[in-house]
Amino acid sequence: MVEYNELTGELVAELAAIVGEDNCLTSEDINEDYSHDEMPIYGTHMPDAVVLPANTDEVSAIMKLASANNIPVTVRGAGTGLVGGSTPLAGGIVLCTMRMDKILEYDENNLFVRVQPGVRLCDLAADAIDHGFMYPPDPGEKTGSIGGNVSTNAGGMRAVKYGTTRDYVLAMTVVLPSGEVLRLGREVAKTSSGYSLLHLMIGSEGTLGVITELSMKLIPNPKEDMSFILSFSDIQTAIAAVPKIKLAGLNPQAIEFMERDIVDSSAEYTGNKIIPTVVDGNECGAYILVTLDGNDEDEIFQRAETLAEIGEEAGAFDTLVIEHPADKAAVWAARSAFLTVIEAETEHLDEMDVVVPVDKIAEFLGFIHDTGVENDVLIRSFGHAGDGNLHIYCCGNNIEREAFLEKSTRVMHTAYAKCNELGGQVSGEHGIGHAKKEYLRESVGDTAFSLMSSIKQTFDPKGILNPGKVCN
Repeated sequence: MVEYNELTGELVAELAAIVGEDNCLTSEDINEDYSHDEMPIYGTHMPDAVVLPANTDEVSAIMKLASANNIPVTVRGAGTGLVGGSTPLAGGIVLCTMRMDKILEYDENNLFVRVQPGVRLCDLAADAIDHGFMYPPDPGEKTGSIGGNVSTNAGGMRAVKYGTTRDYVLAMTVVLPSGEVLRLGREVAKTSSGYSLLHLMIGSEGTLGVITELSMKLIPNPKEDMSFILSFSDIQTAIAAVPKIKLAGLNPQAIEFMERDIVDSSAEYTGNKIIPTVVDGNECGAYILVTLDGNDEDEIFQRAETLAEIGEEAGAFDTLVIEHPADKAAVWAARSAFLTVIEAETEHLDEMDVVVPVDKIAEFLGFIHDTGVENDVLIRSFGHAGDGNLHIYCCGNNIEREAFLEKSTRVMHTAYAKCNELGGQVSGEHGIGHAKKEYLRESVGDTAFSLMSSIKQTFDPKGILNPGKVCN
């Protein structure tokens, strides 16, 4: 790692002059949360200072100061990441964007909204609906920031129909490591105008620049939606139904898979027991959760009939219609609580969010569960069946941290190798951070990894921005 200079008292005073005394934190005023993201098992490191700028000009001044004095800067949003992406490995400055939390403008004629990066997903989604629009990206962590979603190209439950965050970024303002301000993209429907630096910045995890403003595409809000729970005897039978659902022309908004153990845990933890465990005398072992949306309720019911027919042919015990708003909210609240439930029940946690071809989901799940048994590691899983993005967790209780990590690392190495063999990718939406760098190199190969490193060097020749992440 690059050698950096010390953040002196004089430099801290200059930072405070930029953002204000109350927005420049040092020593005991820095909350321990700033030393890690949601996965502290990947390591923690306290920064020397935390700054909370309010606008692009303040971010630019911070980066100019850091660049001139060779001080590392780690960008942080809401801190909900899962790969150590916002952990300040080299100390220095944490630049937190959560004070930049304004929804700036709606352009209803051109269907976009302009926001600062610290706006939370849940707030933008609700506000867009109030304006008659939908902001389609729907990652599971609703309190995450839009800037963080863009930085990791977060996907979520609606990606099978509407795509990922990348598909909704029209333009952005970004501050480069040097402090220079750059405007990327335009609020237009398409472009063929040179290399897309906009899309290079999306998913770069705060290693190439600091996003300070975003123009995000919106769509008219569908007037109707309906959810369905298809219950099955086992996960293999459930997953086998997914390609048939996708090929039937139903255009589902979401297709999620759930295994019985996590459904039981969620029901016990939340008290929400809307997902049935016994159907017509049959014990359910796995589920597919489907949402259909549109502007015509009768047309959705027609698609629902086709869905039920596919389910019956595929071995579903039943297709339960979830039509009432309160029931729909309860079902999706149960689904959204899965990670929270796993965290609550688990002392040590390691995770992966690989993406594999949809017809390889069952094979990979069977493999990872067998690998867990072989290494005495409990595996829990759920995910986006419609696009092959699997959330898999190695769980450990009543075991020392280092002993658990030794076991989980063996599982991870084996699982990522299998993912690569099946034609998958290391991450579908969580990103690489510093926890998955080794697996990224193994997946893409030395040439591609070196090209990524060269891009990083071009944007950040001093290596001060989010050091130790992705490919540096």
